[in-house]
Amino acid sequence: MPVEIKKAESRGDLRRFIYLPEKIHKHHKNWVPPVYMDEWVFYHPKKNPSFHHSDTILFLAWQDKTVVGRIMGIINRKYNEAQQEQHARFFALECYDDFEVARALIDAVLEWARGLGADALVGPLGFSDKDPQGFLIDGFDKPVVISSSCNFPYMVELLERYGFRKKTDLVVYQLAVPREVPPFYKAIAERTLRNKPDLKLIKLHSKKEIKAWVRPVFHLMNETFQSIYAFSEMSEREMDDFAARYMAILDPRFLILLSNEKDGLVAFALGMPDISEGIMRSRGRVFPFGFIHILRSQKKTKQLNLLLGAIKEGYRGNGIDAILGTAMLEAAREGGFELIDSHLELENNLKVRAEMERMGGRVYKRFRIFEYDIDLL
Repeated sequence: MPVEIKKAESRGDLRRFIYLPEKIHKHHKNWVPPVYMDEWVFYHPKKNPSFHHSDTILFLAWQDKTVVGRIMGIINRKYNEAQQEQHARFFALECYDDFEVARALIDAVLEWARGLGADALVGPLGFSDKDPQGFLIDGFDKPVVISSSCNFPYMVELLERYGFRKKTDLVVYQLAVPREVPPFYKAIAERTLRNKPDLKLIKLHSKKEIKAWVRPVFHLMNETFQSIYAFSEMSEREMDDFAARYMAILDPRFLILLSNEKDGLVAFALGMPDISEGIMRSRGRVFPFGFIHILRSQKKTKQLNLLLGAIKEGYRGNGIDAILGTAMLEAAREGGFELIDSHLELENNLKVRAEMERMGGRVYKRFRIFEYDIDLL
């Protein structure tokens, strides 16, 4: 049956675009739907400030008056300028196991990107590294966590058949929460705090306290994440929007902060109880009653997901990581958690990976970002 590719331009088209994945993944037991309230904001140019510095396009694939695929094209001009590259990105690629549909969707984005001077297409990759990135290539047996991609194995096969090659991999570690923090690890943390009396370990007790640290946390990220692939510096509006998106489900026990009088915030680590089960039960709908499932799952889960962390240049390699790790492990143990998910780490981030492995972590999921050279002739 012929495939017709059309731009998604109307509100009805956007609805089809947003809700298509739940049809494709109807019988996918480990698929975690997005929070649809957030999806409507993400794809709204006036509500998502990332559109201000990006060229974008949405395509739908149709067969016999039925939508059978989707894809988003993104050219992040701010990131390209900073990195001195001309890459386009594909994002939100979804289709059934049909190469002709996948090829038609990718062809459409390639033609669009070529017209804007892009010399490569990479993805799956959103506006920044804080959006779901990469296709799952290993670890299909367990549900993914929030802000992670979930796909059938055939999506990887379709990309490789088209001619995409590996750009980079991201790994996810799983750690068992120990009954007590390993003595050697705790000793490093305690010695570092003794030797650096100016450092102050801050533990929060309410959501209200979190708000005061939102911008310092993201400013530290802007300062320290410059070398992280796909990271795009955040404006203060983006900081506030990102925080507002997660504030309702953040737990102050799992925002660990280190500061001193000279430099202010010098390190932080952020974790969050896993809410995947609640999102699955609510089918991604927060209202009218979906939020109840999400909050219940947050209280019942035995898994803590790490989301973000950073250490200021000049403070690294001095036991700061052990302070953060010890505090997070103790908070996890006190909260009754049994497992920790590291979230995505670039495969070449050897320092963080070594820290995970020192604590007994093992890689249990792997994601891949792909790349395809664009012929500009």
